[in-house]
Amino acid sequence: MPEILRPKGIFAALLCIALLPSCAFVAPLESLWESYKTRFIQNGRVVDTGNQGVTHSEGQGYGMLLAVAAGDRPTFESLWQWTRANLQVRGDHLFMWRHRPHVPLSQEDPNNATDGDLLIAWALLEAAGRWNEPIWEREARAILADLKPKIVRRWHSHTVLLPGAYGFEHQGRLTLNLSYWVFPALRRFAAADSDPVWRELVNGGLALIRQARFGTWKLPSDWVEAAETLQPDPKHPPRFGYDAVRIPLYLVWGGYHNRELLSPFVDFWKAFGGFLPPWLDLELGCVGAYPASGGTRAIYNLSRFAIGKSWWLYLPSPTPKDAYYSTSLILLSHLAARRIP
Repeated sequence: MPEILRPKGIFAALLCIALLPSCAFVAPLESLWESYKTRFIQNGRVVDTGNQGVTHSEGQGYGMLLAVAAGDRPTFESLWQWTRANLQVRGDHLFMWRHRPHVPLSQEDPNNATDGDLLIAWALLEAAGRWNEPIWEREARAILADLKPKIVRRWHSHTVLLPGAYGFEHQGRLTLNLSYWVFPALRRFAAADSDPVWRELVNGGLALIRQARFGTWKLPSDWVEAAETLQPDPKHPPRFGYDAVRIPLYLVWGGYHNRELLSPFVDFWKAFGGFLPPWLDLELGCVGAYPASGGTRAIYNLSRFAIGKSWWLYLPSPTPKDAYYSTSLILLSHLAARRIP
């Protein structure tokens, strides 16, 4: 059952007062976090229950951010210790993108995933500030120092992020994933680091999102190819799907609430009424026939509210049907909602 976080505007506030006590208010983050820990965290490892129980650097970053937001220092420390011991094993300060239980380290792909690195560094900075631990800030800065030469590139006039340290540059073409632009993290780095590269990455990401408007609905694909022009990457299905759904989440969380950026996402989801498609084929125009997850619905409702197309912000609480990824998106939407004025 969706829950109302808060009304927007004086008329919505008056309506909420008139309807009390029938209004349902959002559960505190701490209670959502306790359930998340029980379901998905095992000895400092965030388990992807929808993907054969693997762990990704992205998931560790999500868990660390949520732990800081919930004020749960013991779990944060457990997550960070596991991450250092099992993912920060490349010989630099970046993190292997995946850990599979019972698979020897020598058989794992040592490449990093840039969004995981950004999330972990951001969580460390937030933890350092909340709990006055300078060592975590130093560890965050070491991650950022290694990221700059390995994943920051120029494409035309834009500063862009490679999704990983290798495998995404091909004879003048770049393979990019716009959902790896974690805008609130990049803005946090820009405030903490005098290097202008973080602000340049923010500007580059916003420019690419404006350009990556494909198909009838003018939406970005999960993966794009940056060559002479920007287009859906031919090595991946041309879908607005499980990766790109995070783009509006990170825009809202980063403070970008303008209609120009968010309306294509909202208009697409709104067009289907109560049914929310899980993905859209940008070439054929067809959508998945089953309903999207609770995480997608949370991002849709968050985006509608952010641009004023809804008086109410309805955010779901996770259900047993929501696996790791959907549940993470729901909780992250709760965090992003607190950034909306």
